[in-house]
Amino acid sequence: MRVLVTGATGFVGGRLVPALLAAGHEVRALVRDPDRYDPPEGVEVRAGDLADLDAVRDAFADVDAAYYLVHSMRAGTDFAARDRLLARHFATAADAAGVERVVYLGGLGVEGSDLSPHLRSRREVEAVLGEGDYALTTLRAAVIVGAGSASFDLVRQLADRLPVMVTPKWVQTPCQPIYVDDVVAYLVGLLEHPETAGETYEIGGPEVLTYGEMLERTAAQMGNRVVLLPVPVLTPRLSAYWVDLVTDVDRSLAHALIEGLRNPVVADDDQIRGVLDVGLTPFDEGVRRALEGR
Repeated sequence: MRVLVTGATGFVGGRLVPALLAAGHEVRALVRDPDRYDPPEGVEVRAGDLADLDAVRDAFADVDAAYYLVHSMRAGTDFAARDRLLARHFATAADAAGVERVVYLGGLGVEGSDLSPHLRSRREVEAVLGEGDYALTTLRAAVIVGAGSASFDLVRQLADRLPVMVTPKWVQTPCQPIYVDDVVAYLVGLLEHPETAGETYEIGGPEVLTYGEMLERTAAQMGNRVVLLPVPVLTPRLSAYWVDLVTDVDRSLAHALIEGLRNPVVADDDQIRGVLDVGLTPFDEGVRRALEGR
C-alpha cells in the first residue's frame, strides 16, 4: 500500500515511517523542510506546508492511505485556528486525490466535559477531518511515553529537578499513558484491518495512574524521590507559570499541556483490543526505555 505521512519529522511520525516500511508499505513523507529531514532508505520525500494548500496537493497523488500527525501547539494562542486550517487543507487535498483511508492520532477526554483548549482542538481537528469523503480512522490517546514526547518530557524534568513539589489538584487526575512503540503498532496495524476504516478507537497502556503516581514512578526510575504537596488553590493556569521556572519545555506547549491535566484521559472503550493484539508495555518499562533515549 502507498502511504503518505504528514508530521513525519515529529515524535510519533519519526517512528511510524520506518515501521510502515518494515511492514512492506511504500512510504511518502510530507515535510516542510527536506534539508532538515534524514529519511530512512526508500522513503519518498515531498516538500510542502499544509498551510499552503496548492503546495501540498501533489503529495497526495496516487496515495492509498494518509496519516495526519500534525499539531500546532507551539504556534501560541492561535494554535487551534491554525490546526483547523491545516486539517481542512489536508482533507481537501486528500479528497481531490481520491485517497481512500485517513488515520488520525487524536486525544482522549470525555466529550461534553470542560475540555482544555488543547484537547478541544484535537476534537475539532477530528471533526474537520471527518468531513472528508475518505474513511477516517481515529485513535485517541493520552500521554504518550517515549524519548521526544513533550508531555513525558514535562513529567521527566519535574521528577528530576524538584524533590519537593507544591502541586495543584490535577496531580490526582487519572491518566492512561501508553508507550510510543505500542501507539505505532496500532497505527500500522490498522492498515491490515479494513474493518477499522471509519471507526474511532481509544488506546491506552496497561495501567491507569494519576499524574502524581506518574511523577513518583518516573522519579524512582531515575533514582530520585519526590514528595508531592497538593494545594487546592493552585490552578492549572498558575501552575503553568510555575512550570516555566523549573523546566525548559517550550512555554506555549507547556501551558497547553498543563491546561489539559485537569481532564481525565482514560480509555474507557477497549474494542480495539478485539481487532489488534498489541502487547502493551508496562509504564515503568516504557519510562526506562524513554530515559535510555528510546
